[in-house]
Amino acid sequence: MSETTETLAAGFDWLAQGRRVALATVIETWGSSPRPVGARLVIDADGDFLGSVSGGCVEGDVIAEALEVIADGRPRTLDFGVSDEKAWSAGLSCGGRISLLVEPLRPGDPLEAAAAEQQRGGEVFLATRLSDGARLRADAPDAPPAVQEAARRQSGARVSTEAGDYFVEVWRPDLRLMLIGAAHIAQALAPMASACGYQTTIVDPRTAFATPERFPGVALAPVWPDAFLADCGLDARCAVVALTHDPKIDDRALAAALRSAAFYIGALGSKKSAQARRERLRAKGFGEADLARIHAPVGLDIGAAGPAEIAVSIMAEITLSLRRRVPAAAVAHAS
Repeated sequence: MSETTETLAAGFDWLAQGRRVALATVIETWGSSPRPVGARLVIDADGDFLGSVSGGCVEGDVIAEALEVIADGRPRTLDFGVSDEKAWSAGLSCGGRISLLVEPLRPGDPLEAAAAEQQRGGEVFLATRLSDGARLRADAPDAPPAVQEAARRQSGARVSTEAGDYFVEVWRPDLRLMLIGAAHIAQALAPMASACGYQTTIVDPRTAFATPERFPGVALAPVWPDAFLADCGLDARCAVVALTHDPKIDDRALAAALRSAAFYIGALGSKKSAQARRERLRAKGFGEADLARIHAPVGLDIGAAGPAEIAVSIMAEITLSLRRRVPAAAVAHAS
């Protein structure tokens, strides 16, 4: 579950407990900003909060405004920029500015249904009118044309229409990471991936390794990876990393991953073992373009030593591939 989804879930949990809650959302940024569009903060009437919309100090002002929103029920837009003294200490001193929407959060808010649909693997386009907090599906036929266009671009944006300004956001399914092999590196990597918003699954037919005791809170699939990956719907929001060093397991996983649209495929091992792996996969009918998708040896070349540092290098490489779509051949891999 992503950080934003977790923040919203906490807000709705607070509502269920009878607490009054406000929601702050980053709706626009300029220049260098510490938090992206869509970042959220929930605040209750006692001033308790969860989430983040800046580097820290702006939150104090936002919480104060949120308490007013809880009291009067009226949404408001806040702007912080380089000229604001507090914005400097919040990390906006490099010419950055942010605009926030602060609004009451109420039971039955369409955001709750949107989050649930996202968790089921759906993609949701939602628009919020800044003047009153009214929400509508941004891809609906009766949505304002500018709102529909923002939805087609599939990016969070603030747009102006005759009916007022809207914040349009895209709720995409969670990122997923399939770790093939319940190894020590996987024990370090799984919590990192979860912190980065990935739904993580450990796939390993060796049931002695893939246990809840070794991987608390992580989904386990104690089965052969080829069958599991063929059935789990690998798509362009999925990453696959083979960690067992066992060709009987890793090769099956890599073959299944290469037949999918997974945005990242990595495999542990030396350059020599990577070359041997390529030969085995060629024999299975995979061409050079397929093999070029595999990041091997897996991880950025940061001189990593030990499972935790190797996990850092792998998570960094996955992030690089996701954010910049850098091909495997262009990356300096670990040796």
